[in-house]
Amino acid sequence: MLTTEIGNIWRIRTVRKDVGVGIVVALAFFVGLLVREYIETRAEWFIEQGTPFRIAYPVTWGEAISLQSDALLKIEDLATGSTYKTNLVVQRRDLDPAAAPTIQTLLDRRVEERGKLTAYHFLGSRDLTLAGAKAVELNYAFVAQPLDQPRRASLPVVVQTRDIIIVAKDRSYYLTLSAPEVEYERASAKFDQMLSTLRVD
Repeated sequence: MLTTEIGNIWRIRTVRKDVGVGIVVALAFFVGLLVREYIETRAEWFIEQGTPFRIAYPVTWGEAISLQSDALLKIEDLATGSTYKTNLVVQRRDLDPAAAPTIQTLLDRRVEERGKLTAYHFLGSRDLTLAGAKAVELNYAFVAQPLDQPRRASLPVVVQTRDIIIVAKDRSYYLTLSAPEVEYERASAKFDQMLSTLRVD
């Protein structure tokens, strides 16, 4: 009888400790989620000098080197789980207001330009209005070799891209989000958040 009572007392004491540990773990998990949400929702702003163009991007994304001479900005998500990092490139091209090409012409030129990528595959296009400006979105995939260096073997990566062309008064902007196929849905949702902050004119 005494043994049973001692066993019951021991269970009560351990249950209290287990509940306490469970509460501490739950609080730590909740605080971790809040910290993560705070970090991921903080934003940096890119503002083009001399124009109203601006766009916000996650503070966790860092600047990257771009080989494109007309690139205003290239940033990448360093947390991408691939050797090919999710990235956003913003380019600007001036237009002649007296003989500005149509947005369809700009799209056709972009398709021809991107068609030179390795294993390029057209996925579709659609008309948009972004920040009050006419735009068109081109969707495609290609294959990238992230580490194309001697003795640094890496498998090719299938990359999905959202390429948006925006036409302003005397200039056009190209916003290109590229992400490894496995990261594309998450990256695309982030891109939608960035586009909601966009200002062109």
